[in-house]
Amino acid sequence: MTRLSERSPDSAPAAVSDIDIAVCRAPDKPAFPHPRLPAQTRQPINRCNLPAAILGGLTFQLHPAPLSIDGIADLHKPLFALLDDTGAADERATHFRRYMDHHFHLDHPEGAGFGDGTKKSRVRASYLRVVRGWAFDAESREAAVLKGWVESRFGLSPRHHGEPLREPGSVAWQRYVAMRAAGLYATNGLEEQLDLLYAYCQYELARQFPRRSHLRLYRGVNRLAAHETLSDNGQGEKIVLLNNVNSFSRSRERAGEFGDDVLAVDVPLTKLAFFHSLLPGMLRSEDEYVVIGGLYRVRLATL
Repeated sequence: MTRLSERSPDSAPAAVSDIDIAVCRAPDKPAFPHPRLPAQTRQPINRCNLPAAILGGLTFQLHPAPLSIDGIADLHKPLFALLDDTGAADERATHFRRYMDHHFHLDHPEGAGFGDGTKKSRVRASYLRVVRGWAFDAESREAAVLKGWVESRFGLSPRHHGEPLREPGSVAWQRYVAMRAAGLYATNGLEEQLDLLYAYCQYELARQFPRRSHLRLYRGVNRLAAHETLSDNGQGEKIVLLNNVNSFSRSRERAGEFGDDVLAVDVPLTKLAFFHSLLPGMLRSEDEYVVIGGLYRVRLATL
């Protein structure tokens, strides 16, 4: 699979480090330690090549590395070999859709072992339904599936689903878990479909932006003070803990339609789960980018 191996020296923001200054006192380190990803916001294990403590931290935002979900590249080698031989992005999208339909028997669920007694609505729940359900309502059952997928694959726990999620086992947490379970019940490899969608997204980003490591994206928010801010320099720059899945826009003006404040964030390409033009018609919004969360350095953007 194509990797984001070529980096532009001017595509990443200035470096910081998560290393405690008591451990490393080199002069190129910041004068004070940056906040770390809180332990309660991450899982001890995931299904990714890097642990959550690393991929969810500030150093990763500023100096990202490739992320891959365990086993996906090896299991789907024929797909990526076909994509390598296809020059046009729209043709690659067609190949991907056909591969998904064939591999997961999306049009013929009986090929995956589903009988007449299975509820058709659940059998036909696909990655496209999850993506569209998320886009329609970020607190929906499909959104709970997406947040649970990020939690499982990348080890980042959700921080909000209809209400704040701060304590595992709480009523709010149980409600989220129930929605996630209901969204996955009797489906056909739904999380595995999302695995392959993420892998395809990373492949396309590497081909479309071969010399980029970040994209400047924007997010409109209300009640900024209610967000989990771990550091604030008082000059419009903050370090915030984002939910484990978030919608952003590449248009500052478009983002301003969704909140009183607009956050500008340099997002690593490796933390993009999917985006509007990845598959034609997948998202209604013309410039939506879905971002995996963690700690981010953000700035307030003026319109």
